Formats: sequence, C-alpha cells, structure tokens
Amino acid sequence: MDISDEGQPLDPAWLEINNNVCGGLAGAPSASLVAERFIGVGWSSRSASWESYEVETGWCRLEVDPTEGDTLLNGVVDPQRFEDLAALLTRFGMPFSLELYDEDGELLREIEAGTPSAPQDAAPKPLSRLLALPGLWSRRGGRTRFPSG
Repeated sequence: MDISDEGQPLDPAWLEINNNVCGGLAGAPSASLVAERFIGVGWSSRSASWESYEVETGWCRLEVDPTEGDTLLNGVVDPQRFEDLAALLTRFGMPFSLELYDEDGELLREIEAGTPSAPQDAAPKPLSRLLALPGLWSRRGGRTRFPSG
C-alpha cells in the first residue's frame, strides 16, 4: 500500500487527549485495504508497524490494526465528528462497531452498522471479541477499560 501524506494533519487541539474512540471492522479484508479507503477520501496514512497503519485527518487519527479476521480501530476523534466517522465507515461498506468515550473513560456513544442484530444470549459481538484479546485495549487512569455486554 502507498503511504500518503496528502491529507490534513490532526488538529493540535486533539494531540493532548487520550484515545477516545475504538471500534472494529468485522471481516475487513486487511489493514492495508482499510487504510487505502481512508486515503481515497483525502486522509493521510503511514505505516505504524509491519501490518498496522495510522490514518488521520484534521478531526481524527486512528490506528488500523489487523486481528484474526477483523480489523481494530482506536485513536482520537473530535466528539462532534463521531457521526461523521461512522458515516465514512458506512460509505466504505464494511460492517463496523464504534464506541466514543469521554475524558474519564465513560462510554458516551456506540454505533453499529452492517451487522445483524443478535439475541442477548448469542455469541459476543465482534467488537467485544476483539477487545477481549490481551493487549488490544488501552489503559487509562491506572485501570484497564473493558466494555460491558
């Protein structure tokens, strides 16, 4: 995948805050292809590791990490643009789940799209399964945050 620095850099106002958005793309083909989709709409992208990418625009910076069959997203988003991020993922045509947190790590909003509704006693949602993997969740305020449900 080509690395692109054509997009806007993250607004400095968002550089000092902790990650406030996380999510998962169910069945995404690869982190590289996900990064290419962001480049296609004007975001910049750079390699973050052998298989991971960082994509950004003025109002959001995301780490795009491949996992077993899915792709994990985490980073910083302007809370006023959270729905814009969800709309963009919807436009990409991939099933996803996104969660927005406040500065204290409390869940503010959750959006899922493209995934069928499952009964309460069904297997865990894709995002819950991703976040349960060791090392894929951030520590904030000295405690590890795990989503309920």
